Amino acid sequence: MLRIDAPAKINLALHITGRRTDGYHLIDSLVVFAELGDRISVQLADKDAFHLEGPEAAALSAEAANSNLVVRARDALRDTARRSGIELPQVDIRLDKRLPVASGIGGGSADAAATIKALCLLWDYQPGPNVLGKLALDLGADVPMCLEGRALIARGIGEILSPVDLGFDLDLVIVNPRVGVSTPAVFSALEQRNNAPLPAPDGLDDKDHFLEWLRAARNDLQPPAQRMIPAINDCLSALDDAGARVARMSGSGASCFGVFDNAEAAHAAAASLENKMPDWFIAATRTTH
Repeated sequence: MLRIDAPAKINLALHITGRRTDGYHLIDSLVVFAELGDRISVQLADKDAFHLEGPEAAALSAEAANSNLVVRARDALRDTARRSGIELPQVDIRLDKRLPVASGIGGGSADAAATIKALCLLWDYQPGPNVLGKLALDLGADVPMCLEGRALIARGIGEILSPVDLGFDLDLVIVNPRVGVSTPAVFSALEQRNNAPLPAPDGLDDKDHFLEWLRAARNDLQPPAQRMIPAINDCLSALDDAGARVARMSGSGASCFGVFDNAEAAHAAAASLENKMPDWFIAATRTTH
């Protein structure tokens, strides 16, 4: 069985810069990926199968299998191969769900990207980056960046990707109040859609300088999400009180992240928060290069 991690996607900053005529919003977003995440396992089988397991699997138990992005990614990859005259064999896929659902840290998109990577290896099928990029974008605006899986700036609707070389890791605490958020609803609640773009990242070799830059950036989806989900304010306040140097919502929420000085500080903050808010999802993690 082949296993691929599906790391959480964290929007350190997310500026909404416009809206296309087809309704898609234009973004400037600085994205990093974390050690925390789901896991995809695949193996050849006599018939296609999809299994859900893991501590967060129950939230998806009522969902039809063919609606899950993992299954949609499998089918899209197979259809792409079929159009080239290639028939790919049946597979058994297992999703170890560790990230909360509808939480703004890219769980479903990361799962789809990991499925694409795993099946390309299992099937020894390499259609090329342009084909995979289009396939990923058809699955969702966040899937191309999850397929890239490294620090980057995403522009356009999420398909224009520019890698960023951070000279350090960030120690984070991820907090989710166990409240699902509708991404379309948050976008619909935006009061301003033509905002200033993300300034060029500064201090990429110096963490203190970078965090100064990051504090001046924004998540333009945070204010409408806070109006819809007051618990987001509680998450941000809890992270601030725990000593986070920067605290912000990721994506469309409701997950929030806090940046801490080091791994020890992050794990201590997570333990303290778990004692105070046992019903929240709380995890200390670190970004990956």
